[in-house]
Amino acid sequence: MEQKLLHKYIAGDANPQEKETVIRWIEADKKNMEEFLSARKLYDLTVWQNDLVTETYATAGRLRKICIEFAKIAAIFIGSIILVTIFYPANETVPEETGIQKLYVPAGQRAELTLSDGTKVWLNAKTTFSFPDHFDDHQRNVILDGEAYFDVAHNEKSPFVIQTEKYNVKVLGTEFNVRAYKEDEIYAFETALINGSVEIETADHAVKKQLQPKEKAYAENGQLEIKPITEFDQYLWKEGLICFDDNNLAEIFKKLDFYYNIPVKIENTKILDKRYTGKFRSSDGIEHILKTLQLKTKFRYERKEYPDNIIVIK
Repeated sequence: MEQKLLHKYIAGDANPQEKETVIRWIEADKKNMEEFLSARKLYDLTVWQNDLVTETYATAGRLRKICIEFAKIAAIFIGSIILVTIFYPANETVPEETGIQKLYVPAGQRAELTLSDGTKVWLNAKTTFSFPDHFDDHQRNVILDGEAYFDVAHNEKSPFVIQTEKYNVKVLGTEFNVRAYKEDEIYAFETALINGSVEIETADHAVKKQLQPKEKAYAENGQLEIKPITEFDQYLWKEGLICFDDNNLAEIFKKLDFYYNIPVKIENTKILDKRYTGKFRSSDGIEHILKTLQLKTKFRYERKEYPDNIIVIK
């Protein structure tokens, strides 16, 4: 189906003949219905954001064949606006045939999308992801600042490349997790391979390393190291779970700050070496996790919502 005609139908601008054409197309195949629903969902999102977010440069007139779903993962966000922005970079010309979109997922949120080639992408909190609305026949390049889980559609003729600030991850078709937050030392570069194979290289192509399934590559002291994955639960964030594996409270409080965007000020430093292992539904909220931690370790906390919205551990 021609995207321009499909967009006219969704926007309510199609004439009777065009409406009949679209309806016959939708009824002809189940996949057509799925494409229509995805297009409708994106159109609704674009119109909604044009009204609410001034930084949205993607107009309703440029319908994208992608499906985006947003998941609220923190109880504190219930009833609030999901500030997700899709836009063209400022001062950048976007060709008519291929548009570049940039998706930002704020703290306390997750997003899931399907790219034009069928690749599925899950985006974690505080992640910026840039991608074209469709790929050409020779390359599939995207840009990541943050954390994402990829299930890449196999295509031997067109490698899939994730560009990060320091490293590029090249694949043909596989399942893996990439963490590369540009401004966060705690969540520095790491690629964990679940299935298939990936090649990692520095931006200047000077260093190349290949991963095997159940291996991860990570940056340490300016070097790219490889070791086996011993704990897979940490990648369950895409399912809405926050997992701890023998983490001390200092690490846990940092992780809660990251996921919920609520600074945790620690006054009782004596408890920071206490360790925990377990899983929490992120939708349960930060206070549920803190109350559960209190069952094993004695501490008090106070939430100061105004003016800074912080949690103080006493």
